[in-house]
Amino acid sequence: MKWTIYRPNVSVENSQQRLDIFLAENCAEMSRTLAKKIIDLGGVHVNGRRVRSCSLQVKNNDQLEIYIDHLPTDPYRITKDDIVFHDQYLIVLNKPPFIDTQPTHARYKGTLYEALLWYLKDPFRPQRKPDLGMIQRLDRGTSGLIAFSIHPRAHKRMTEIIVGHQAEKRYLALVAGIPTKSETEIRSFLARTRKANKVMSVTKGGKEAVTRYQLYESLQGAALLDIELLTGRSHQIRAHLSEHGYPLLGDERYGGPLEITGVAVNRPMLHAARLAFNHPVTGEPLDFTAPLPEDMNLLLNRLKK
Repeated sequence: MKWTIYRPNVSVENSQQRLDIFLAENCAEMSRTLAKKIIDLGGVHVNGRRVRSCSLQVKNNDQLEIYIDHLPTDPYRITKDDIVFHDQYLIVLNKPPFIDTQPTHARYKGTLYEALLWYLKDPFRPQRKPDLGMIQRLDRGTSGLIAFSIHPRAHKRMTEIIVGHQAEKRYLALVAGIPTKSETEIRSFLARTRKANKVMSVTKGGKEAVTRYQLYESLQGAALLDIELLTGRSHQIRAHLSEHGYPLLGDERYGGPLEITGVAVNRPMLHAARLAFNHPVTGEPLDFTAPLPEDMNLLLNRLKK
């Protein structure tokens, strides 16, 4: 992911100017229309605080930071097709790729978190914020199943289920290369390195991570893996597979190729395909599956030829 960041200086001459007009005049190749959209998404920060008002007047020596993630400026909204399960306590979604789970510097509006607040709001009490518990995370490029608690009675137990590894989580991944073993368990301690800005296995410190995978199908220079995630560390699958020589197709950060058999791959080919756990309030067994998204399915079929 490549962001563009602007830090224009506010001088006496443009003090008291509207924020959208100031951005259009002081950020290269930014029209007023685009400036309005970036502000609305939440990509503009003034003196360290996110600002979403186009009419805000900038002041001399204000510190501005504008973050652009180069994703569509129309904010993501949840549709009925995205909903896998919904009752008064839980909602389970099939997240599309290229959607951030939680707010970033570049956007608040259109993230999965904000889209859920929008979807769940009470039309009769629109000022009342929905009670939303976020326990899981999926990377921006990862598609698939993700669960949220939406009632106070469910929050604590749902946290115990996810943090206590009481949920079964399975992923499908397209990786570069074909594993020599049909079934493997990877166990290490993972830590984030600031210098490389990624997660990697370490000999000291870190948090234990356990990943199991099975070879589901051999392809042209690639493989489809069925992965069971026994722990839920950040970037766990991406780091483990990369370190074992089978990086995700499209995962540039972890050494995955951005092209295979002449086809460009513009995201890590990872999909949360199955999620199973007991309902946090009723105890009922729940088991959800989500089919491969279109881009991943097309690439899979291309690699079979």
